[in-house]
Amino acid sequence: MLAFHDFDRRVGRRCFLQAGSLALGGLGLPSLLQAAATGSVLRDKSVIFLFLHGGPSQTETFDPKMTAPVGIQSATGELQTKIPGVTFGGTFPRLAGLADRLNILRSFVTGDGNHDIKPIVGRDTLNANLGSLYARVAGTNRAGTGIPTNIALFPQAVVPEAQPFVKSFGDFTTAGTLGGGYRPFVPGASGEAQENMTLHLDRSRLDDRRHLLTQLDSLRRSVDQSGVISGLDRVQQQAFDTIVGGVASAFDLRREDAATIQRYDTAGLLRPDDISRRWNNHKNYVDNVQSLGRLLLLSRRLCEAGCGFVTVTTNFVWDMHSDVNNAGVEEGMRYMGGPLDHALSAFVEDLWSRGLQDRILLVACGEMGRTPRINANGGRDHWGGLAPLLVAGGGLPGGRVIGESSRDAGEPASAAYHIPNLIATILHTLFDVSQLRLEPGIPREITQRLTAAEPIPGLLA
Repeated sequence: MLAFHDFDRRVGRRCFLQAGSLALGGLGLPSLLQAAATGSVLRDKSVIFLFLHGGPSQTETFDPKMTAPVGIQSATGELQTKIPGVTFGGTFPRLAGLADRLNILRSFVTGDGNHDIKPIVGRDTLNANLGSLYARVAGTNRAGTGIPTNIALFPQAVVPEAQPFVKSFGDFTTAGTLGGGYRPFVPGASGEAQENMTLHLDRSRLDDRRHLLTQLDSLRRSVDQSGVISGLDRVQQQAFDTIVGGVASAFDLRREDAATIQRYDTAGLLRPDDISRRWNNHKNYVDNVQSLGRLLLLSRRLCEAGCGFVTVTTNFVWDMHSDVNNAGVEEGMRYMGGPLDHALSAFVEDLWSRGLQDRILLVACGEMGRTPRINANGGRDHWGGLAPLLVAGGGLPGGRVIGESSRDAGEPASAAYHIPNLIATILHTLFDVSQLRLEPGIPREITQRLTAAEPIPGLLA
């Protein structure tokens, strides 16, 4: 989140204006605002990509296969959904009741069983975060508000004591060859970009809105009297107005209704001691439970404020081998399925209640699936032949189950859809493709992503 510290009046104008420019990834806000594409290219939509790091099981999530033998069928049983004849795994009662608003793909293939982050950062995204492709077209800050258009949220964004996110299997914050200025902004992280989002104000005064506004007005008058503002161009003036405007409020969950926070919050579902400490992944399980709901709530707030692409993920927690690091599928789904069911259902209900179901698209998947057969220890191992994919909102029709899997949920039994199909679906949601092809200055590699594969049939309206 944005930090607030005591303002030292000895801090020079240059330091303050550096904060005012929101120098994200080395590019100041004035330059980034000037980089935005014409409005006709951008659709009035945002994407939240919930990355289920580690690779969730197809069978224990949305394709239970309860007619298959024990050892293949879902270890958590099944639940009838709101769609006749369609069942989900046994840890998803709330999502089962919202299935008419969801789209489930049962023939999605990520291509291999490697631990990485390929659906969102990989060769199909120019080795950049998919949100960086969006920012390259839209500009890195939204004109008029200054909010970053590409944001990545990790547990520390809402739980400061959470573990820092590790990059062992991929860097969610890279912009590849697009340039550092298009990297996602990461609230709660350290580094130059975060320091430049710091307002030097007394944190104890935040609850006194009148005093806060008085201090901001005083800062504005101080800069005006110095003559600095009069020497700035129009876009630089907008940059200054942004930092004293209202961007910070989008990152501040205290501005949210208490009942809404409670509805999203997953922290009370499991205590740390409810999760076995025999697993080396114990702290990651805890961080996931403590943060997941609030991360999705923060994502919705950021999209409402104008962010176009939000990456959400928690540390490596869906790897259910039943080895020294990770629980098996039955125990692991108790730790992971319940929080995911709670947080996603709160998010979907919130979108519809706010009338945002046409504006915000939710995508949830991991980098792979799990083996059709449970191993001798009660876990499922790496599997690239099939993986679960959930899509909701974004103006897409709901209640669809697209594709079929084989009897053991090991491979597609109908047309397979791959990562390029998912990327094309997302980009077609965000952009008017016919206009984007005419837009000057857009790298050819980005427009090629739109034509590398067809969007997933049955999703786009």
